[in-house]
Amino acid sequence: MIKTSELDPNFKYEIANEPGGENIRRCFNCTGCTVGCPVTDIDKGYNPRKIIRKALLGMRNEVLTDDSLWLCASCYLCYERCPQDVKITEVMGAIRAIAQREAEAGNIKLNNPKPLFDNLFIDSVKKNGKWYEAGVSGMFMLKTKGIGGVIGYAPMGMELFKKGKLSILPHKIKGKDQIKRIFKEVEK
Repeated sequence: MIKTSELDPNFKYEIANEPGGENIRRCFNCTGCTVGCPVTDIDKGYNPRKIIRKALLGMRNEVLTDDSLWLCASCYLCYERCPQDVKITEVMGAIRAIAQREAEAGNIKLNNPKPLFDNLFIDSVKKNGKWYEAGVSGMFMLKTKGIGGVIGYAPMGMELFKKGKLSILPHKIKGKDQIKRIFKEVEK
């Protein structure tokens, strides 16, 4: 049951003001995004149409804390099928950006580990010029599974290292300073 007292009528405008969310209000709930979504073949609970509909209704907290929000594969098939040019993949990104900000502010709790992985990945690229697999994977395991998780995955890491598929130290790359400058410009 939807409680109107818990709805935020401005939520759709908040999403529309976020980069990528500009066209959310064009959605008329045709289901084209969900019918064509390959993720729905794997996870029957994932339904981009419902996420967009809840966002338009103002179900802010329910949308921002929905674990399925992080399942979008960014394949853009929904974008191709949308008759209203809603750009659902980008709208999902806009909603996720709001969710991450709200979680960082302590207003909501995100249970899905994908935002953590995304942040570790981006921080690694900022620092190293490309992602440092061992560092990101190890830190992700430590933060999600604890020291036991790191130890549990150590044999697999050693096998990857022996086969030359995993480097213990970050790769040295040319242009690392240029990448850092790009991040600084984007953050401005």
